Amino acid sequence: MGQQTLIYSFVARGTVILAEYTEFSGNFTSIASQCLQKLPASSTRFTYNCDGHTFNYLVDNGFSMSKLELIIYWDAAYCVVAVESAGRQLPIAFLERAKDDFSKKYGAKGGKASSAGPNALKREFGPKLKEQMKYCVEHPEEINKLAKVKAQVNEVKSVMMDNIEKVLDRGEKIELLVDKSENLRSQAQDFRKQGGKVKQKMWIENMKMKLVVAGIFTALALIVFLSVCPRFKC
Repeated sequence: MGQQTLIYSFVARGTVILAEYTEFSGNFTSIASQCLQKLPASSTRFTYNCDGHTFNYLVDNGFSMSKLELIIYWDAAYCVVAVESAGRQLPIAFLERAKDDFSKKYGAKGGKASSAGPNALKREFGPKLKEQMKYCVEHPEEINKLAKVKAQVNEVKSVMMDNIEKVLDRGEKIELLVDKSENLRSQAQDFRKQGGKVKQKMWIENMKMKLVVAGIFTALALIVFLSVCPRFKC
């Protein structure tokens, strides 16, 4: 495989290692297995540093179809042990590629991966782990370029999500303004109705006052007429 960069890898169902590959010997296999037993449930990616090596894990929700056409879900764990100087991009790239290959091969009908025993898939999938480890080690520049492109895509995605949130927030504020304008319009209508009622009441009171004044003048005119009429013998 060339220089000692990626030295060991495996794929597991839960804590059961289904396939593994390495060209080197050492206690890293037992350490990787022990770390698998203690992966945090709250994280899909985890890296453990030990003795100049990194133990990198990727946990994904795997699935397969049973003979009864039922979908069986389980946690697929992918691991690669690398020298510490390899950094983070190379192991992550391998884990993603191994996950894609495993999902394509076993994420379908048959349910083989969901029921296979320890190392039952080593003969089938071990060579694929070897192939991907070799590819990542021999194409670091391509891996770095892909990592940069992915980082840019994630950045653009983050900006887009931020813009969407701002638009949604603006939408909520616009809805509040619409609600306020509707309330003002409703209050204006109520005010006009109330003003109409007040105006009508004032008109009635004004007519009453005019009728009272007219009645008083009529009464005074009648009194004057009656007092003057006997003198002139009306």
